Amino acid sequence: MSDLVCYCFQYTAKDIEKDVRQHNGMSMILERIMAEKKKNACQCNLKHPLGK
Repeated sequence: MSDLVCYCFQYTAKDIEKDVRQHNGMSMILERIMAEKKKNACQCNLKHPLGK
């Protein structure tokens, strides 16, 4: 089973853990995802296996 957390941008749980370590306990991944969503770059309905 995949540990993908974000199917659109291919972020895994390990990516988030690494990001938290690199940014003193905070992950910047959510901010990146939100910025991409504002640009309509999110494709969850196509990439997520459940169409979410």
